[in-house]
Amino acid sequence: MPIDLYWDHNAWYQARILRALPADLGTVLDVGCGAGSFAVRLAARAQHVDAIDRAPHMIAAARERVPANVDARVEDMTTVRLPSAHYDAITSISAFHHVELTQVLPRLAEALRPGGLLVAVALPRTDLPRDLPVEAVSVAGDRLLGTAFRLEQVLTGRRRYAHEATVRQMPMQDPVLTTRQVREQAGRVLPDVRVRRLPFWRYELRWQRPLTPRS
Repeated sequence: MPIDLYWDHNAWYQARILRALPADLGTVLDVGCGAGSFAVRLAARAQHVDAIDRAPHMIAAARERVPANVDARVEDMTTVRLPSAHYDAITSISAFHHVELTQVLPRLAEALRPGGLLVAVALPRTDLPRDLPVEAVSVAGDRLLGTAFRLEQVLTGRRRYAHEATVRQMPMQDPVLTTRQVREQAGRVLPDVRVRRLPFWRYELRWQRPLTPRS
């Protein structure tokens, strides 16, 4: 039987998003929250978290684990009515490749208060040969870290970045946009947006709403 070296890349990038956010937050929106694992971590930094996902069974799982300052509810990011200039931050992990970015990003941008931050990690379609270096790093790093996490489990009984039991229940969709195409589409609707390819088959999109409107 092969040794299980698989680990959760989404969980790996939770810490990256948290580092991008201010230490103290008022209200945060977590888009595509799934079973709520990241909403729980956001709740420790924010006064209130709105956690939304369009899959009712994922929201049911989230409600079983989130603390009292998290409102987990069934909503579709493409149609949900969001308050204007309300959120200090909006986060998303592995949800943006499920939607049309030019439709969703303006809605989320309007919901951010001036100075608020949008940070998302999602899956890109591989862009060869441009992505060959990061693909090589991803494959090698995935096996190396998987081996390290498996060894740690053998020695300590603890498995970091283990997949949650709900992973097989999550809606799956293959990405259709490369990182370059994401950058092009996002740039049409969010001036000065930053999009970069990351290892482990993810990209990061980061944008801060200007403090003053552009003239």
